[in-house]
Amino acid sequence: MTTVAPPAAPAVTRTPDGVGEAARRPDGIAKVRGDFAFSSDLRHDRMVWGATVRSPHVHARIVTVEVDEALAMPGVRAVLTAVDVPGVNRFGLEQRDQPVLADDVVRYAGEPVAVVAADDPETARRAVERVRVTYEPLPALTDPEIALSGDGPPLHEGGNLVRHLRIRRGAPRAGAAVVVTGEYEVGMQDQAFLGPESCLALPAADGGVELHCSTQWLHVDQEQLAACLALPPDRVRLTLAGVGGAFGGREDLSVQAHACLLALRTGRPARMVYGREESFVGHVHRHPARMRYEHGADADGRLLYVKADILLDGGAYASTSHAVAGNAGCFAVGPYEVPSVEIDCRAVYTNNPPCGAMRGFGAVQVCFGYESQMDKLAAAVGIDPVEVRLRNAVATGSMMATGQRIEGPAPVAELLRRVEEMPLPPSLPASGGADVRLLPGGVANTTHGEGVRRGVGYGVSVKNICKSGGYDDFGTARVRVGVAGDEIVASVHTAAAEVGQGLVTVQAQIVRTELEIPSVVVLPADTAVGDAGTSSASRQTWMSGGAVRQACVAVRGRLLDRAATALAEPVTGLRLAGGRIVSDRSGQSVDLRDLLAVEDVDETAVFRHRTTEPLDPETGQGDAHVAYAFAAHRAVVDVDVELGLVRVVEVACAQDVGKAINPPAVEGQMHGGIAQGVGLAVMEEIKVRDGRILNPSFTDYLIPTTMDMPSTRLDILELPRADSPYGLTGVGEPPLLSAPAAIAAAIRAATGREVPRIPVTPDALTS
Repeated sequence: MTTVAPPAAPAVTRTPDGVGEAARRPDGIAKVRGDFAFSSDLRHDRMVWGATVRSPHVHARIVTVEVDEALAMPGVRAVLTAVDVPGVNRFGLEQRDQPVLADDVVRYAGEPVAVVAADDPETARRAVERVRVTYEPLPALTDPEIALSGDGPPLHEGGNLVRHLRIRRGAPRAGAAVVVTGEYEVGMQDQAFLGPESCLALPAADGGVELHCSTQWLHVDQEQLAACLALPPDRVRLTLAGVGGAFGGREDLSVQAHACLLALRTGRPARMVYGREESFVGHVHRHPARMRYEHGADADGRLLYVKADILLDGGAYASTSHAVAGNAGCFAVGPYEVPSVEIDCRAVYTNNPPCGAMRGFGAVQVCFGYESQMDKLAAAVGIDPVEVRLRNAVATGSMMATGQRIEGPAPVAELLRRVEEMPLPPSLPASGGADVRLLPGGVANTTHGEGVRRGVGYGVSVKNICKSGGYDDFGTARVRVGVAGDEIVASVHTAAAEVGQGLVTVQAQIVRTELEIPSVVVLPADTAVGDAGTSSASRQTWMSGGAVRQACVAVRGRLLDRAATALAEPVTGLRLAGGRIVSDRSGQSVDLRDLLAVEDVDETAVFRHRTTEPLDPETGQGDAHVAYAFAAHRAVVDVDVELGLVRVVEVACAQDVGKAINPPAVEGQMHGGIAQGVGLAVMEEIKVRDGRILNPSFTDYLIPTTMDMPSTRLDILELPRADSPYGLTGVGEPPLLSAPAAIAAAIRAATGREVPRIPVTPDALTS
């Protein structure tokens, strides 16, 4: 393995299907045809089927668990409880506080208590009903305010506060000519990935286990599973199976440990696949947020201070609540210059469903809060909502709330101007007669346009890219070049999870650009190669892409060395050119196939971004983030003000991506982010009452369909960074961040209502 410092960025040349080209996805045709094997499609001879016994209680003590009746059923091969977990019965990304199988207490409705293996799925489900669990119900704590107050029961040793982030900068509450306050809420959103949790675990001859699963981070799964199974990590081997969407919901373990336990107990391959309803309780969700804001500004609308008090409901277990609270606090004032900040962000335990990572990771919730405040400030000062943002926008060299200077591009003002200058969609016919499918209510035909008002709203946003706060983040890649038949073939091997974002395409593009080899094979991601980190935080193209590029640099160096020997010339002056190495000095050349005839060239590289530091625990100040990404949105909505129905007519988005490695893929991320933003703004919410999910299905949990999607206008800026591969900036999360805020602002403009909560429901607009 070679560990090298980031190379100086060479000029990017245009290579067929290389960096900057619209290269096709290698898995695209198979997915369109339905031939692609997702994790839930995996099968194996003699496999058993797993099923999970879940708590019906929100909070209860487990008195007894009786498994004899289930175990006696024909076809049942194992019934396992907490006592059967051979290692540590706890897992977790940041704090290992969540049981593999509940041992003494259940803390949310649906928590796993036992798992069953049977010869067929029907028998497994019937056996689940035969497991007798006696519970002693305990008081449920479902209000995060009470959880924070200390009046409720402590749900974990140490109390109910997961994290309190304080950020203080400048003189507190400086005098202001204009003061605006507001209280805002964001509901619990689900990742709504289409492929449910699933995996196939196979017992291995060495006593270990081979696990094929859909996940976002193979090595962190391996680390947790090894501890739970009491196995050394090298005997817990993971291979990425086809992932049907992720969006953060696959960062935590779900089926993995249970399937491994069943495989090791039965000695047979064990398959587990959640149903849709089970999936809603089987993964974490976006944190619901309650926010109180106070903005002070001068008479021209220039910010003097921002106070923010943010409360995040983390649910029953910590998951990534610590980091989500960090992000929500760090970005609580948005992409604005503010001399004085006073921010308190807290995440708490409750008996609600666990919350964790989701696209936008804390920055989405606060964006709705601070952008609502900016609209309120504009109204108080009497200026345009875009103008108040322009007067306060950060730029390169500006200081964020945490005291960190922005070193890279920060084109907030330009992004705003770009979306503002885009043409607006046509107005509704003044005399009525509009296509009813394009009106609020759609084909329900609740209006013919007579009660419909149009509104336009804006939002801008900022988020960190990559891991933060001193985390030692890195990616690993192995690149091998050899000859197959008469063709030169390069292979790329990483543990980076392709979750639909297009990483398999990008990796091949980088190899083609660096080595000028058209034929590239991206091998399945597994733990046989070094850690690639998580496919989240908009980081994989930066990190694993950087590692692939560095491995290519090392491979190229080895090839040039061989060519220098073959040509009897110094390496200086040799270069790759269309499958040959050419000497600019003598004009000689040698075919790569000749250089590779005896032995392939194989190099592994580790890529690290620049170091960061933790925030100061008292002031929240520090150089905590690798980089920032920015986006701007403009939303146009039509609202039936009598019925409270909303149609999002159009969303425009301008985003700086540094370098578009694959432009169609960037556009795809922007379309997808807007779709999730539309959902959060007007329809998507997990309804939780007394700790129980009321709508665990796609019948009752509504996500935008093609009929709900607005038209979009996209504008991609490419302002290259100096510290990333090819100058790129992570693109996955920014298209979502300020879309809900812009849609809410447009609804305000249409209705004149305050809109303090998303998703915006008809009741909220008519009550």
